[in-house]
Amino acid sequence: MRLRIILFFMLIISQSVKSQVGGEQVYQFLNLSTSARQIALGGEVLNIMNDVSQPLWNPAVLNDDLDRKLSVNYTNYLAGINLGSLSYATKISRRFGMMHTNITYLDYGTIIGADEQGIETGNFGANDLAITLGYSYNFPRTNIYAGVNFKFINAAISNFNSFGVAADFSILYFSPFQPFSFTLVARNLGTQIKSFTGSEEDIPLKVAFGASYKLQYVPLKWYLTIDNLQRWNLSVPNPSNQTSDLNGNITQEKISFLANTFRHFIVGAELFPESLINVRLGYNFKRAAELKLQNVRTFSGISFGFGVQMNRFKLNYAYSKFHSASNASTFSLEIDLDTRTRFR
Repeated sequence: MRLRIILFFMLIISQSVKSQVGGEQVYQFLNLSTSARQIALGGEVLNIMNDVSQPLWNPAVLNDDLDRKLSVNYTNYLAGINLGSLSYATKISRRFGMMHTNITYLDYGTIIGADEQGIETGNFGANDLAITLGYSYNFPRTNIYAGVNFKFINAAISNFNSFGVAADFSILYFSPFQPFSFTLVARNLGTQIKSFTGSEEDIPLKVAFGASYKLQYVPLKWYLTIDNLQRWNLSVPNPSNQTSDLNGNITQEKISFLANTFRHFIVGAELFPESLINVRLGYNFKRAAELKLQNVRTFSGISFGFGVQMNRFKLNYAYSKFHSASNASTFSLEIDLDTRTRFR
């Protein structure tokens, strides 16, 4: 019965995919990672098997090693925005398997309100909240896993509120005896139940392929994500790259086929992935292309971080470079609540 349900939802994916990309839909915070480990590896990694925050992005990675693991995450995001999440996984029974839950909260801080004439009317707040429940299923006698997340979403701006529901579906190939893994994930298939103004908006759907490979003789693990498979053309001209002639005619940046292709890629590398101390580095090609400046080395798109394990606690840190004038730091604390085990 569980197998039929998962296959049914995977069929829905193939009938529901629309061309969407960031900046054109509501609930954009659903595509902001809150895991320091994931952010340090580029922000879109899908194949991490031993991080309890990862099932939020790929429910198929939920496995027995995450039983009774808790993760608290906080990001000092851009422009005074605060982003945090709480993740927990538990094994219901040997027959039923694993489930996880996550709460993600985004606080935009205090915003100055004004009317049409620009006269200030006072301050107001805005925030986003999502509650996620997830489940994974291992097909018998195979190394193939399928997973599903269900999300309940609330967004508030001043006195306006919006509610929505969404789901993630994923399939994963993983074997502990193989150095590689592959996964396909469709995230945020859903709808608004109540919109802000009565006009329904799209939810930010993403379809992505992920892979990982652990080198045999070097303590290094590579991660690759091909993102936004639901939309090929991600090219948005960078205003800093436009040119003008003596007559003031402006020519927009022309983005080549190869440049657009690379905007789908995120790569990451983790040094000493199974040691007490891990070092991580990631690069997001799309972010780098859209935030670069002419004649200035901004290092946008680069992220890095580390992890330190201390008995049943693990501290992860990530630093993300967005622009020469802005960056973000993320902290994650993982706690093993089962005193009989330790982190792997």
